[in-house]
Amino acid sequence: MVGFHTSSATRGTTKGERTRAAIVASAATLFNERGYAETSMSDVLARTGLEKGGLYNHFATKDDLAVAAFEYAADRFERAHRRAQDAATGAPAKLLATVDLFAAQGSDPILPGGCPLLNTSVRSTNVHRRLRNAARRAVRRALDRIEAIVHDGVAAGEFAANTDGAGFAAYAFASLEGAVMLARLFDDDMHLGRVSARLHADVAALCTRRGRAALAFRTH
Repeated sequence: MVGFHTSSATRGTTKGERTRAAIVASAATLFNERGYAETSMSDVLARTGLEKGGLYNHFATKDDLAVAAFEYAADRFERAHRRAQDAATGAPAKLLATVDLFAAQGSDPILPGGCPLLNTSVRSTNVHRRLRNAARRAVRRALDRIEAIVHDGVAAGEFAANTDGAGFAAYAFASLEGAVMLARLFDDDMHLGRVSARLHADVAALCTRRGRAALAFRTH
């Protein structure tokens, strides 16, 4: 059922805005768990407890709702990663915070159903152009954040000057999302653990003496 509890995020909003936000949150979980093709507007109605008019008053089509739901899910993903990165000091620690957050997705997913960027990227291909474009934008932002951390580390003397930020971002993101996929497919978080350990070693290999000192401080 749609909930209308008051929080710091909803205080001061109208009932209609709160209803829309609750629809999006419920739909985000449904689409992330089942996929776009397998989720119907009837499923959303059943999950929210709304009548048809209450749903279609906010979203005229399933496409509109799916895009809004993905953007909500992607925002959850991005906020979680920013919090983890902002809590870390130094570029090496920020990269490891990203790795560790991914590694926790097996037992503690940011959103039920797994990584929304991975799920939507795979399921929307050749099916839903708007969703695919939204997923591409979200993945691009994730890659850009990792690349920026690497560049900051180079500028701070924590990573070697010739470190390829874009290359490492693509490698790390693809490795982590692949590990998430393997963990779900085989129902075994071992794959997340293995890739996480490999990336921890790779981050350490990028480090200069200053970067290694920062990592040593992180572990104490």
